Amino acid sequence: MSRLDGRTAGALRPVRITPNYLKHPAGSCLIEMGHTKVICSASVEDFVPKWMKGSGKGWLTAEYGMLPGCSGQRIQRERLKVGGRTQEIQRLIGRSLRASVDLSKMGECALLIDCDVMDADGGTRTASITGAWVAMKLAARKMKEQIPLLFEAVEAGKAVAAVSVGMVSGEALLDLPYEEDSRAEVDMNIVMNADRHFIEVQGCAEGKPFSGDQLQKMLAIATPGLEELFKAQQQALHV
Repeated sequence: MSRLDGRTAGALRPVRITPNYLKHPAGSCLIEMGHTKVICSASVEDFVPKWMKGSGKGWLTAEYGMLPGCSGQRIQRERLKVGGRTQEIQRLIGRSLRASVDLSKMGECALLIDCDVMDADGGTRTASITGAWVAMKLAARKMKEQIPLLFEAVEAGKAVAAVSVGMVSGEALLDLPYEEDSRAEVDMNIVMNADRHFIEVQGCAEGKPFSGDQLQKMLAIATPGLEELFKAQQQALHV
């Protein structure tokens, strides 16, 4: 099928990761995938949850939010209660990054990840994961002298990236913008590490159930796309 932006079925949107985008956090970046833009930051705090005190282990948690003007209709700020969708995405980001860090070797400190969507055009959660990993690496490197255990634990981990795939008009497509995502028969998010091991696969049929063959086609186009994202991450870390 012909995509509106002229891409082939297995092509990513243009990807750009700008490291150290913010002044104050230990690590940060702006990740752009097509028109989707997310600011990711990583802060390091000298504390762990009460139930972890004395364990010698560290912690990592994530927050995600969409700025009011990031989409066609203004999004209300979640001041008093975080919505179910936001909670689910925050947990996904946290799980994905914890899969890259051995918390038992980190020492008693916490990595606090923030992902704020500036412009939303599909794939905000997957862009958040990809960018957050870069922000986390930058934070650990900045804190190398102050918290060497944190640096060693993060440096030893494998890169983590994520991408969306879906079935649109019966064809498997990579990295769906909103226009395609809104009419997809199947919508999936794939999280993988640099060893090509899956961390999480989220998928659902929006209309009719999908076959095993269709699932394999989506996984097949996701892997090369993730390889490109791993390269973009490494380029951002070595600028």
